[in-house]
Amino acid sequence: MDQDVLRHAPLFSELDDESMTALLAMMGQTRLKRGEVLFHEGDAADRLYAVVSGKVKLSRAAANGQDSLLAILGPGQVFGELSLFDPGRRSSTVAAVTDEVELASLSHDDLLGLLDGRPAVTRGLLALLSGRLRRANDVIGDLVFADAPRRVAKALLDLAERFGQQTEEGLHVRHDLTQEELAQLVGAARETVNKALADFAAKGWVKLESRGVIITDMERIVRRAG
Repeated sequence: MDQDVLRHAPLFSELDDESMTALLAMMGQTRLKRGEVLFHEGDAADRLYAVVSGKVKLSRAAANGQDSLLAILGPGQVFGELSLFDPGRRSSTVAAVTDEVELASLSHDDLLGLLDGRPAVTRGLLALLSGRLRRANDVIGDLVFADAPRRVAKALLDLAERFGQQTEEGLHVRHDLTQEELAQLVGAARETVNKALADFAAKGWVKLESRGVIITDMERIVRRAG
């Protein structure tokens, strides 16, 4: 298990070496293949997970039977923390979107023990929860006030911040999503999202590729997202 990746997670970033060693001894490991589900919405919740490698998607089933994509998470990001305070049922379905995914997990009992006497971990957990709430508020605001191209641009910037790699052509963002999944993430019809991406490409702002994009004019994308 990659200790350096776990140290990037806000929840564990301030642990000293002794505490990190104890944490690793408590953690379980899970490996998934693309499309494999870790747990379903409504399943019993008793563990927190951290992504060590690969990417997972968090989704919920809408009333009309279609999925709503809540988030894409990659190395160093944590999920399942809400059930620590509300140990009921999972609020989303989590599945792998890359060929291989490695996850580290921690039971709620072990996490509560880790919190005792470690205010840095408690602060990290509060920061994680605050970030989730802020993101949820932003998503609601965008769905109400932002047009689809703006939401596409904002999604690209979010993905670029976490998964982008600089190349000679521009910032290569390998998001590993299908067109339908990207549309679910944006909260718009696939045709609408494809049209916005095609428009960005025609203007020279991006280059499109399968399960990824190269941002060639970051300034324009930032301006369109504003």
